[in-house]
Amino acid sequence: MTEHSECKYKMAIVIRQDLKMGKGKICAQVGHASVSASETARKERNSWWKRWIEEGQCKVVLKVSSEDELLKLESKARRLGLPTTMVRDRGLTQLRPNTLTCIAIGPGPIRTVDTITGQLRLL
Repeated sequence: MTEHSECKYKMAIVIRQDLKMGKGKICAQVGHASVSASETARKERNSWWKRWIEEGQCKVVLKVSSEDELLKLESKARRLGLPTTMVRDRGLTQLRPNTLTCIAIGPGPIRTVDTITGQLRLL
């Protein structure tokens, strides 16, 4: 952890609420998104990833009500050069195979991530 009390980089994980996933399922999907997004950022934006790791891996979990909203967020994030990771479920428990459950945006500069997700509500 750095000496700075305020992080400059963060990851936003956005969950679909229309799927009515159980709490455990949501936690698993957030875990998948966090790990995959970290690996994507490590490869694509290594300097951002290093800073995010050093700062303590700031994350926020948010919600939307549809797949379409997730797809729009992904498009906006990619246009701004933010790493993105979409999570599709394997369909072993509550959901059909290949169901899009969530997206991770970042880690990236907080101000840039917030231009995409700042209007969303916390899960």
